[in-house]
Amino acid sequence: MTRRYFGTDGIRGRANQSPMTADIALKVAMATARVLGRYSSHHRVVIGKDTRLSCYMLEQALTAGFLAMGMDVVLTGPIPTPAIAVLTRSMRADVGVMISASHNPFEDNGIKLFGADGYKLADKIEQDIEAWIDNPGLMTDGLPPPDQIGRASRMDDAVGRMVEYAKGSFPRKQALGGMKVVLDCANGAAYKVAPKVLWELEAEVILMGVTPNGKNINLDCGATHTESLQAKVVEVGADIGIALDGDADRLILVDERGQRIDGDQILALLGTHMKHHGLLKHNTVVATVMSNLGLERYFRTKGISLLRTAVGDRYVVEKMREGNFNLGGEQSGHVVMSDFGTTGDGLLAALQVLSILRENGQKASEALNLFTPVPQVLKNIRFTKGSKPLEQDDVKTALRIAEETLANSGRLLVRASGTEPLIRVMAEGDNPDMVQSVVDDVCNVITRVAG
Repeated sequence: MTRRYFGTDGIRGRANQSPMTADIALKVAMATARVLGRYSSHHRVVIGKDTRLSCYMLEQALTAGFLAMGMDVVLTGPIPTPAIAVLTRSMRADVGVMISASHNPFEDNGIKLFGADGYKLADKIEQDIEAWIDNPGLMTDGLPPPDQIGRASRMDDAVGRMVEYAKGSFPRKQALGGMKVVLDCANGAAYKVAPKVLWELEAEVILMGVTPNGKNINLDCGATHTESLQAKVVEVGADIGIALDGDADRLILVDERGQRIDGDQILALLGTHMKHHGLLKHNTVVATVMSNLGLERYFRTKGISLLRTAVGDRYVVEKMREGNFNLGGEQSGHVVMSDFGTTGDGLLAALQVLSILRENGQKASEALNLFTPVPQVLKNIRFTKGSKPLEQDDVKTALRIAEETLANSGRLLVRASGTEPLIRVMAEGDNPDMVQSVVDDVCNVITRVAG
């Protein structure tokens, strides 16, 4: 079934334009309440947000929709996406909502939905919600009477609760005294929580990206723009740099030399450490089709299996739940540790890395350089919404030629982004010149077809 609103990570778009309007947010809330709240006896929803200007508008619209359906609303204010997953479960809520477009610029926004178990909603439930959004009876049929309209309240201790939750994932007998950390919160949702956690664990913390103004989230900072962090780590002689994205569900690290460390190297360290201590369930790590071939080869030498899924941490989580695995993630920095949470959590992943560095007495450049990545090239091509360049014959021919060129020496992945109007073209292989040529040829054809 083709989905009109939901992509790979909730609903996302440009703020104040469909589908990120107050009108649609209101309908999303009412539709979600009908689908998820109707089986409940306590009727509660927790709503969090990042620091985008448009979050005020969407927060109020969502609140009105849930209240109109008889659900009580608890508002947390700015808080990381993983925190909403945790609070939804701990507060016995029916639904958790995070208003965020993650790593996108401030002009965009999104709505992520979590079930009572703290997991992102399954495709089937999202389809049921979509059916109600466009149902003419959504705003008229079966509305509760006036005495059953919901109440809204603000949760004053949300940040404190999440600070304690994060610290609880860190080994009790360890601390970070003497470790200098540069922390970049992307002017986003973790700007209060993350600094408090690291400071209370005794680290010396140099802060970046903690002055949100509604328009500077992810702007030349955070996990998608690490250049300033890399320079700062070297400048102050820090042991490590930590970059979160706008909603803190992904993590990129910087070693003491200023080198950028992606999610694949983080998974390599965590997977190896967990297997060594007998903690890696079924000796298996789940990643996506975007993870580097070098990671797969490295894990093979360590007796660890790598299972791949479609792109999106929700698909990683689904595979982890199916196989009862406890570590998964993406090259982009989502790291899912099911022993601690139900979704990608940049802060918790960072804490686990810091714990390993402290336990082993290693520098970040030593611990986070476990394999040599196979040469990989990724290019993004923007296209007009509604057009379908990947269905054109010229593009199909170019893809077939590219795959034949790489043959057994590499692989090609071409896909449409689930969150932006982009075609992502990735190739990797042992011959860097061939990889670059393949990507360039495919991109040229797609660009021409896409106009």
